[in-house]
Amino acid sequence: MSDLEASITDIELRVRYAETDQMRLAHHANYLVWCEQARTEHMRRLGVSYRELEQAGIHLPVVEATLRYRRGARYDDALRVRCWVREASSRRVVFGYAIERVVDGTLLATARTSLIAVDADQRVRALPASVRQCLVPVQDPVRLM
Repeated sequence: MSDLEASITDIELRVRYAETDQMRLAHHANYLVWCEQARTEHMRRLGVSYRELEQAGIHLPVVEATLRYRRGARYDDALRVRCWVREASSRRVVFGYAIERVVDGTLLATARTSLIAVDADQRVRALPASVRQCLVPVQDPVRLM
């Protein structure tokens, strides 16, 4: 496994009927939910648990999200959501995502989310050094936007 492959987390999921709209496509709001699933798994894989961060008084709200839809996902499509760290600083981390159809590798959407570290009172805080060292940015494996 290359360093790039080791820096990207893939999850697979299947589009549920409840996630589709009147046009029989996955509703656009679900893409952010799928990105969150991949991001949470990516953080866990890096050794950073959201639960442990919150117990330590650090929260990571999304402050910006950008999605680019290329093709529609349909009911029962198996999807692969890839997640990686694009940028990281003392208080902010930016993740990149690619959502693909498993059967043919078609890129359906790309996304980017920015998160900041805050305490329970929503004051911006620095991420613990142990967390920052896990968040190593990688060059984007796909053109995001």
